[in-house]
Amino acid sequence: MPAEIVSGARSPGESRRLLSLVAIAAAFSLTGCLASTQQEVQLGADYAAQINRQLPLVGDPEVSRYITKLGDSLSKVADDRSLTWHFYVVDQPEINAFAVPGGYVYVNRGLVERAENMSQLAGVIGHEIGHVVKRHSVKQMQKSQEANAGIAGICLFVPSFCNSEAGAAVVQGTGAIVFSKFSREDEAQADQEGVIFTTRAHIDPHGIPSMFRILLNERKTNPGAVQALLASHPLEEDRITATNQQIAKIPPAQLHGVSVDSPDFQAFKRRLMSLPRPPVKK
Repeated sequence: MPAEIVSGARSPGESRRLLSLVAIAAAFSLTGCLASTQQEVQLGADYAAQINRQLPLVGDPEVSRYITKLGDSLSKVADDRSLTWHFYVVDQPEINAFAVPGGYVYVNRGLVERAENMSQLAGVIGHEIGHVVKRHSVKQMQKSQEANAGIAGICLFVPSFCNSEAGAAVVQGTGAIVFSKFSREDEAQADQEGVIFTTRAHIDPHGIPSMFRILLNERKTNPGAVQALLASHPLEEDRITATNQQIAKIPPAQLHGVSVDSPDFQAFKRRLMSLPRPPVKK
């Protein structure tokens, strides 16, 4: 079956829609209280609609089916707010993953191709689910008192969007962009949640520090490939130490029989790698 790549078509109303996101995020900030789950879901759906227009998503049914299956196995043990979760593979070679409030998780093709086994990819997804569950992005947007809070959110999730034509048009109309990184505390919390969620899903949590090691090695040998990820997810050696220490405290019985890899993951990865490569940016 040929690959179906869903690419982002721009509509004349894109800038107006993004400006409405600015207004929503600014309104949350001005209220001084955390957005309700309903508001978070609305905001996330609006962001996701824009992201899905701007980023090329892999629409191959087999790829979509597996990433959804793996994501669902983690989300069902992670959140008690009855969110409807959505999982996507982005057809970009760079190593990146991000999540949008309300339950939207995106993983770049480049990251999947670097993962050696299922537990490593599951750890990344569990980490991103952790950001959503802890509402890190919503809290960051609400800390901003500037009218460009919504654009800061887009740049937080997808820094490359801010360099697109549509993004540039909105930036010109809303002023300077605030480029945000998750704090060390946010990253530590998401790591902790990822360990908890993978363990609950009977997946080996060692995949998390193992994937961190792959990313650190990539940063040394090919720093451009991880630039997008590091723009929002600072990565240091101490995160490997911290997650290994957390895993060491888990009762051995809970880790007995956890899954490290699966034939389904390897078939998914082969399928993804067989699809046409995305065009090289010039």
